[in-house]
Amino acid sequence: QVQLVESGGGLVQAGGSLRLSCAASGSIFSINAMGWYRQAPGKQRELVASITSSGTPTYAASAKGRFAIARDNAKNTVSLQMNSLKPEDTAVYYCWIWTRQNYWGRGTQVTVSS
Repeated sequence: QVQLVESGGGLVQAGGSLRLSCAASGSIFSINAMGWYRQAPGKQRELVASITSSGTPTYAASAKGRFAIARDNAKNTVSLQMNSLKPEDTAVYYCWIWTRQNYWGRGTQVTVSS
């Protein structure tokens, strides 16, 4: 089994910053891609950022210039530094990895107040 444990969510004012972290453990052979999705109330889950095993990041248009994703292959961790947060960033953020199949964390709430 694979477990993903997220941390770092919380309440922040608009313009503030948060850093999300995720650690993967369990029966992991190798992780191809890692990333973060989010789901706001009444909306579909959407990809925020992802990063390949070689370190190439991809960002949603809404995250470009404000968020930065990073991973540590030796520790099987991925982080998301979120700056200049906006109220529309409020959502549950889910850690995701793609190894032999997709795995998801339980999510961490991020709330940005105006």
